[in-house]
Amino acid sequence: MTQQVHVAVTRTVKPGCEEEFETSIRTFFANALKDSPTSGALLLMPFPGSYSRTYGILRSFPTEKDRQAFYQSDLFHKWEEAVKPLVEGDYARQNLHGLEAFFANPALVRHPPRWKMAIVTWAGVWPAVYVVSLLIGSRLVGLGNWFATGVATFLVVVILTWGVMPVLTRLVRPWLTSSTERWRAHTWIW
Repeated sequence: MTQQVHVAVTRTVKPGCEEEFETSIRTFFANALKDSPTSGALLLMPFPGSYSRTYGILRSFPTEKDRQAFYQSDLFHKWEEAVKPLVEGDYARQNLHGLEAFFANPALVRHPPRWKMAIVTWAGVWPAVYVVSLLIGSRLVGLGNWFATGVATFLVVVILTWGVMPVLTRLVRPWLTSSTERWRAHTWIW
């Protein structure tokens, strides 16, 4: 089974060009989903009122071969040429692997060490599993282990994605990034 490939890209937009860049990239996202092997993309914008003009782009591909084909495609090269007047310099691109995709922060040059990401993930999973077990564990008895495990893990993932991990990564961000090289950390994706 092949694993999806995730890529984090940062672009710094010229002052006054933010709205045009956002419109351009949304159109590019739509075209890329139709005409390329892209399986998804997410635009991370600076917080309103911040002085940052750095945008993050998280893009997913079904395989490594699809990622290579996308970045070598005419569609990508044409967009790069079209957006040049709107941005400062070239883009920064980094492949994300495993837990790095969950801790993605386009404002950082490198991601936290894997051991730190593992500890934070465990610290989020443990209470989420405990709470789900307490709240619905007895209601799942008799539904079959396979189905009950599926329901429980679905709820844990939902709780982690929209509840626990956004708060937890924000709380421990200084510790997570203490050993990584920083690059004007104005935004955090959660």
